[in-house]
Amino acid sequence: MPPVSRAGLAHLAIVALACISAGWTVQAQSEAMPAIQTQGAVRYACGGIGSDESAAMRAAMKQFPLSLLFARPDGGYLADVDVAILAADGRTVLAMRASGPVCLVDLPPGRYEVAAASGGVGKSHSISIGGAPATADFRFER
Repeated sequence: MPPVSRAGLAHLAIVALACISAGWTVQAQSEAMPAIQTQGAVRYACGGIGSDESAAMRAAMKQFPLSLLFARPDGGYLADVDVAILAADGRTVLAMRASGPVCLVDLPPGRYEVAAASGGVGKSHSISIGGAPATADFRFER
């Protein structure tokens, strides 16, 4: 193997540091991610409180077919929102209380009705899962 020049060594060191730094960023985001919950066949995570957790949730959105967002009309985040997701046949596939303003839900392809309630007000969205990730944005007065 031929000897490596100083410039070559410097380049390798920079590449190595960049790889290590990227690994730390991914690890920090995964550590900030709330625990994945399971209900029946559905996996989900709710959170987004604090900047680290919020960044981790936003980074993970593309890995989940459905993102649910809960806020006031002025953009302030909400938590403790009751959520039910019903399949096209009327069967409840997920019923939970969102512990943060963002919930990421792993659902199989299909059509669903997502119902959310906060402060005695209920709202719903019809969504279709399959292809690009879907987002349901719920705004509640409080």
